Amino acid sequence: MIGAPQYLLTLYIAEREGDEETPISPGYVADALDRSPPAATERLQNLDAKGLVEYEPYEGATLTAEGRDAATDLYDTYRTLSRFCRDVLGLDDHEDEAMELVGNVSQTVAERLAATLLRDEADRDEADGSTETGSQSSPDTLAE
Repeated sequence: MIGAPQYLLTLYIAEREGDEETPISPGYVADALDRSPPAATERLQNLDAKGLVEYEPYEGATLTAEGRDAATDLYDTYRTLSRFCRDVLGLDDHEDEAMELVGNVSQTVAERLAATLLRDEADRDEADGSTETGSQSSPDTLAE
């Protein structure tokens, strides 16, 4: 289910990666989440009412400081889930699956999953006799 976490994360990623100029248009968010523009606009207005974004009609939305803090945590969880879906479950659409799950996983579960993935990577590297991170992941995969 697509909810507030996915909207916050979509705005965060768009701002972070420079896909869009801020404010981020409702059309961009709608396309990214496969929602209608009116549905995206309504959700952005709701997030504005909660103080998580600043929404300007016909312009778009920008994360507030509170929204950015929440989105940063969601992004860390998203990256961990994406890596789990890719490396452990072998899913090609790992980013889509992670986006679906991101608002439904507690911070505790995300942190333990990240630690397990790092430990498993270290164990594989040790078994391979290498001292560097495996070629499947980048230093950017879990933490920046």
